[in-house]
Amino acid sequence: MIYCCKEHVELALDIVVDEYETAPVLEEIKKEGDLSTSCEYCKNPAAYIVGN
Repeated sequence: MIYCCKEHVELALDIVVDEYETAPVLEEIKKEGDLSTSCEYCKNPAAYIVGN
């Protein structure tokens, strides 16, 4: 799974397709409480989880 911000969602989708050769699953992170997960590319707050 890749945690990413809105700016890097396309990059994360491309990486999942390249690595797993399947359609990626995109989930929006719901902001509940103090979620401190950051984007894996720029350290901004993550908005999506991209997986397979």
